[in-house]
Amino acid sequence: MRSIRTSATPQRRRRTVVAATGLVAALALTATACNGSGEEEAADQPGASASQAADGADDGKVKIPSDIADRLKEHGIDVDDWKNGGWRNWDKDQWLSEAKDFVNPVIEGLWKPERMQSAKEADKTVTTKDMAAAQGVSDPEPAPVTATPEKTPYHDNAAPVGKIFFDTPEGSAVCSGTVIKDANHPGKSNLVWTAGHCVHAGQNGGWYRNIAFVPAYNDLGKSEAQLSNAGAVEIAPYGNWWADWASTSNGWIEGGSETGGAGAAYDYAVLHVKPEQGAKSLEETVGAALDVDFSAPAAADAGNMGAWGYPAAPPYNGLKMFKCVDQPGRLSLSPSLPTMYRIGCTMTGGSSGGGWFRVVDGETKLVSNTSIGPADNTWLAGPQLGQDAQALYENMSETYGGR
Repeated sequence: MRSIRTSATPQRRRRTVVAATGLVAALALTATACNGSGEEEAADQPGASASQAADGADDGKVKIPSDIADRLKEHGIDVDDWKNGGWRNWDKDQWLSEAKDFVNPVIEGLWKPERMQSAKEADKTVTTKDMAAAQGVSDPEPAPVTATPEKTPYHDNAAPVGKIFFDTPEGSAVCSGTVIKDANHPGKSNLVWTAGHCVHAGQNGGWYRNIAFVPAYNDLGKSEAQLSNAGAVEIAPYGNWWADWASTSNGWIEGGSETGGAGAAYDYAVLHVKPEQGAKSLEETVGAALDVDFSAPAAADAGNMGAWGYPAAPPYNGLKMFKCVDQPGRLSLSPSLPTMYRIGCTMTGGSSGGGWFRVVDGETKLVSNTSIGPADNTWLAGPQLGQDAQALYENMSETYGGR
């Protein structure tokens, strides 16, 4: 399918648990409210005390910290030009690509409801040719699993899940992401897990721009008609969270392509985010975060996995959250690459980067993320998260987690 490329404040702080039925994991992300400080919030509704997006112009205020300004200058980019919309210039000579080059200044009010709704899915479609070299390693193609809509409100049923927005040379795009725990900052994580292709174009490309995470996007699952005059609180109940740092694998940066390519097996990324407005951490604000399982279990031993996300390509429109649950099999793109997990699922582009979850000793953990799939949208594949992914995560937690 496509590497699907991109294409609440409830009264008490929430704890995420998974409901399982027998040995068949009927995965369900649920949350119970609980405030970390023990103080009651002023309102029952999500967003009542959360940071909200400013309703400024598309070229609104651009906050460029001195360290980011210095990095722009190092690459010959005029800071004032960037502030005045120069970020729209995708000149390859100034498309920052190396791991150390990420810049993402906050532009207040850029991601307004109408701009979010106009963003397109970024998906990566695998062809039969892509998989032919390693068919002997791959398990049989899974039967399609029809994606089912998540129950609303999302903040009560899938609190860690949200939608990612970013700008590319082709226009604005969307992916999905998951709030994960920060081992070095318990209870106060600002980390989000997603796919590498949701933040970086891969081989011969660079970092995307204006990357922002919106937890519990469209919390009540309203239709396009119902959202025609929606305010920011309906679309982004916890506000917009800008990535002030992003990390993806060298495997994706060096080998990622339009169809996933050699980078698909390494197609994962971690964002460190900060609120467009407000001071609380992401985990404190949404009340939930998940551990990441870096044990990379064999597909046959992993049990059921569930994938969550916001599919945006037809027949979906990106406004609602969906999920699929299936027993994973193996998918190999090349004998020289690690195998990937593959499940049956009809979600389309836009669900890229969305977390895959499994139950480990009674606890729900993130074990992969949506990366690639076929043109007929019958299955999804995601990378195994092993030592390299763990090293990426640990570096983000240690180096940027305290910001």
